[in-house]
Amino acid sequence: MRIISGTVRGRKLKEPQGLDTRPTTDKVKESLFNIIQFELEGRRVLDLFAGTGQLGLEALSRGAERCTFVDQRRESAALVRENVKLCRFEDRSQVTQEEALAFLCSCKERYDVIFLDPPYKTDLLNQCIEKIARFDILREYGIIVCESGTDWTVPSLMPPYETGREYRYGQIKLSLCRRAGSVSR
Repeated sequence: MRIISGTVRGRKLKEPQGLDTRPTTDKVKESLFNIIQFELEGRRVLDLFAGTGQLGLEALSRGAERCTFVDQRRESAALVRENVKLCRFEDRSQVTQEEALAFLCSCKERYDVIFLDPPYKTDLLNQCIEKIARFDILREYGIIVCESGTDWTVPSLMPPYETGREYRYGQIKLSLCRRAGSVSR
């Protein structure tokens, strides 16, 4: 597992022990960042279900301003901190050990890009999207990137949120949701 592009391109990241964390493959990660390459420069990112932190770290390497990493497992939060330090992004990162839905309910910040990559066989994607929309934590013209199994479908979204494109990579699907700029806050 490594950073693909940007300021720390080629940096190897520490990987988790055991099978509790399922890191995004390099192929899917490269495709994902090709899709959102123009959405990152100077933006605020949330890496929910961070695991190793590789998605948020890739975003920082490619020019994101800041990234908040959230994972409920103590081991994962510690691993993210190690990987943040390896990449020397401590000044642009915040790592929080907290359950994802609780974090979204108490979130005081708004983000431009949100990565959602929960365990596949749960309803967490639907619940997270509902909370993001309800608490309106995505900035105008922001994007939510959902990684799921191919059988998952984006739930119905109310304006200013809308469903975007889907991309399939074998048994993995990336689904994009966007927030229009019609509601100011």
